[in-house]
Amino acid sequence: MTTTSQHVIVAGQSVTIRAMHSSDSAMEDEFVRNLSIETKHYRFLGGVKELSPAELKLLCDIDGQHTMAFIATIQKDGHEMQIGVSRYAEGSKEGVREMAVTIADEWQHKGLGLLLAKRLAEYARSHGVTQLYSVDLDDNSAMRNLAHDLGMSVRRKLDEPSQVIYSLQL
Repeated sequence: MTTTSQHVIVAGQSVTIRAMHSSDSAMEDEFVRNLSIETKHYRFLGGVKELSPAELKLLCDIDGQHTMAFIATIQKDGHEMQIGVSRYAEGSKEGVREMAVTIADEWQHKGLGLLLAKRLAEYARSHGVTQLYSVDLDDNSAMRNLAHDLGMSVRRKLDEPSQVIYSLQL
C-alpha cells in the first residue's frame, strides 16, 4: 500500500494527512482518550471511555484494500499529534465498505472532516470500492452536515429508529 502524505492548511495551521500505520496505535489511543464524551458517543454509538489493546490493533492494522484509514496530524511540542481520522472497514457485500470520520473536538467545524472523507473516498474509488456507508445516530448534526457536503443519501435504520445510514456511491 503506497499513499503519499498531503500537507494542507486548516484554521491557519499546517496539517498532514497520511495513511495510518500499525505503529500509530499509541497516537490513536491518545486521540480517542482525548475525545469528549459526546464525540466518543457519536463515534462509537455508545459510552466508550478508551479502547482495548485488541480494538486499537484492529483499528491500526490496515491492509489498504479491505480496511483503510487516513489520519490528520499536527506537530505539537515537537511530536506528531493526531487530530482526525477517516477510515473504512469491510462491509457485508463485495465493493461496499463501512466508513467513519472522527475529528478532535477543538478541530471540528473547520473543514477537516470533509478533507479526510474526500481523501478516503478517492482512495476507495481507486481501489475498486463502489459504495461507502456510515451508520450514525440521527441527532449527530456534524455527520449529517458532512454527509450532505459529500452528497450522501440517507435512510432511516428500520430496526433502530435512532440511527440513520448514510450512503455514497463511488
